[in-house]
Amino acid sequence: MSERKKVVPLRRVGTHGPDVSVLSLGSWHTYDRMNFEDAVAMVSHAVELGVNLFDVGVYGIPGQPPVFTDVLFSAIVRAAGIDRDDYLLSSKLWLEPYPEQSLREQLERALFRVGSGRADLVVLGDIRRDDLDLRRLAADLAELEADGIIGCWGVNNWSATAVRTIRDHALQAGSPGPQIAQLKYSPCRRSIPDGAPFAEVFAEGITMQASDVMEGGILAGRTAPTREIGRDPGGVRGQIMEAADGIAAVAADLGATAAQLCVAFTLTHPSVSTVLFGASRMEQLVDNVGALALLERVGAPRLRELLDPFWADRGVVDPEGP
Repeated sequence: MSERKKVVPLRRVGTHGPDVSVLSLGSWHTYDRMNFEDAVAMVSHAVELGVNLFDVGVYGIPGQPPVFTDVLFSAIVRAAGIDRDDYLLSSKLWLEPYPEQSLREQLERALFRVGSGRADLVVLGDIRRDDLDLRRLAADLAELEADGIIGCWGVNNWSATAVRTIRDHALQAGSPGPQIAQLKYSPCRRSIPDGAPFAEVFAEGITMQASDVMEGGILAGRTAPTREIGRDPGGVRGQIMEAADGIAAVAADLGATAAQLCVAFTLTHPSVSTVLFGASRMEQLVDNVGALALLERVGAPRLRELLDPFWADRGVVDPEGP
């Protein structure tokens, strides 16, 4: 791939993670909604632009129809002629079946589906139970790191206290600990990433992967989503739908799209290492990459000022996190 075309810069994940593209592509029911040829073209172009991080988790739900977006990704990169060393793979590990199903067993299954022998980054899913043994979990992750099956790891929508607790356990187990915290972050959902508890987490060297930046497409103009989107902490989705028109108007005044404005906003956070989004059309990918030029042109302080009125979860969601 030509270096001349790369416009997406790199940032470091944590203190011990790799350099990743500030924009990363996710696979939540993405590639199984696309024509295969279109998916190959889009992923190829993403790599040409400098995107090197792809979130490819197993997102099937027991009792629901099977999904194959991760399996398709393995075929997409082969068809595109992209070598494994030319991209970074991020995989999900779910905590509901743990420890009855070991992390190693779950990861090996996920890697088999995606056609790789390693994950450069694994992100632990939400904590939805009270009996999770964080000390044991940290030790198991340290073992996977030592064996080279994972490069580094992070967490998805954990509380600041839980992040710091497992970090302490990981350090005792000989691991550098979590390197990234995946958090919902958008002009409307700001209380947790912008709050004091996570400021302390970030001060320890952990960086953030911003996710749900368009609220399942609502902030990009699709105010009546037809597919499943993420959870609604604080019950503020109604306010977010109401904010969509105002955010679109601000974007139009700046000569940008609402999607570009949302992505650019997340990049104003000093601890963001990468912004995760799903794209199922080439036009979406190109549009989102345009957020980089918008941020450079307008500047972070002005973007944050313009979008402050749309902060929907202010005073509603505890900054400590779930």
